Amino acid sequence: MPELKPVLIDSHAHIYYRDYAGDFDTMLQRAEDAGVSAIVVVGTDIESSRESVELAEKYPQLYAAVGVHPHDAGRVTEACYGIIRDLANSSRKVVAIGEIGLDFYRDRSPRDQQELVFRRFLQLAADMNKPVIIHDRDAHGRVMAILREERVRKGVLHCFSGDAAMAADAATLGLYISIPGTITYPSNLQMLDVVRTVNIDRMLVETDCPYLTPVPHRGRRNEPAHVRLTAEKLAEVKGLTLEDVARITTKNASDLFGITVWDQSAKIAYRIRNSLYLNITNRCSNRCTFCPKFDDFTVKGHNLMLNSEPQYDEVMAAIGNPEGIDEVVFCGFGEPLLRLDLVKQVAAELKKRGLTVRINTDGQANQASGRDILPELAGLVDCISVSLNAPDAETYSRLCNTPFGEAGFNSVCSFIQAATEHIPQVIASAVTVPGVDIEACRSLAHSLGAEFRVREYSDVG
Repeated sequence: MPELKPVLIDSHAHIYYRDYAGDFDTMLQRAEDAGVSAIVVVGTDIESSRESVELAEKYPQLYAAVGVHPHDAGRVTEACYGIIRDLANSSRKVVAIGEIGLDFYRDRSPRDQQELVFRRFLQLAADMNKPVIIHDRDAHGRVMAILREERVRKGVLHCFSGDAAMAADAATLGLYISIPGTITYPSNLQMLDVVRTVNIDRMLVETDCPYLTPVPHRGRRNEPAHVRLTAEKLAEVKGLTLEDVARITTKNASDLFGITVWDQSAKIAYRIRNSLYLNITNRCSNRCTFCPKFDDFTVKGHNLMLNSEPQYDEVMAAIGNPEGIDEVVFCGFGEPLLRLDLVKQVAAELKKRGLTVRINTDGQANQASGRDILPELAGLVDCISVSLNAPDAETYSRLCNTPFGEAGFNSVCSFIQAATEHIPQVIASAVTVPGVDIEACRSLAHSLGAEFRVREYSDVG
């Protein structure tokens, strides 16, 4: 596989300020060296919105957003809306309307005027089918109320400063939250709680430069290269690698703004943390109600929707010669043991190379194959993780929609128990679907001789 490098998007920067006049090109080079492949330059008034568009037209890695900050809401005239609309139409590189919103901290414009202007820009963005970049300072309740009332579904709460409940509320609306350098401040415990709680699939990263410089550069001018420090801290808190965070947040920014910086075609082999995963089929034995692929085939920034099922040579070519991995895992968006012969063929080659092999499965392989397939995996598989997901047949049938009826749950239990005779490590897992008795699942797994793992309902991969 190719060398891993972070590919980041700084989703919010104000690099038109005089702060950058003396070293603009070297500043952009530092960003490129840090892995920043795109920067969204965000206007705060008519003049800076024009400058943002001019910069985006001049530099291929720059994109623009146009809008009026709530500080200037009191000066917005009817003509301003037309100017912003014209700027948004002037270039394909204008990717959003913003920054717009409410600021009840400094109150530099009357609050009723801020709300009026905010709504007008939200309506303009909706008319133009553009996402919005939202400024919210000490106005959480009003911002969320207005977003609901205006039915906003495409946008980001930049420099997010709310709590975890507000972040979850925003995600429910389909919005993203953007994480700035303040995540590196030791005293910012609320931000750490937000990052721990919220699914990273709803996050972007930003600098808001020249403001909010992250540690260890705090107190100096911020710049796009420093978004890497924010991503590194985000990776630390989420238990991911920098490459994982870069890939996920860049995919999120791409989905929101339409900025494409890499090939997002389907993956056969894909990496998360220090594991290499193999996506060999999208077919499944069950149709689990909680399976995320019914909404999106993306896992941690990887597109797993296959156009066709890969054959042995394609799989081995996708694997290549991976370095720095702890294991190879048969686990895509499908049941790998429906392709048992391919699994055995690939696993045999991987074991020859001295690699550790794991299979994630729904445990229905014996039912689907009409025979006990576990002896065929002996010596080829080091670990098998089986989706138990329920402590009883009724719950299992309701959650997993198994085609095998009551036999489905019983066969999973039998599969787990029998696997302990052939495979060194056997794990039974359960997803924290609301209403599922996780402790009952744990007891059942242990009674079958397996280890137990809890998988978070809202976090895939």
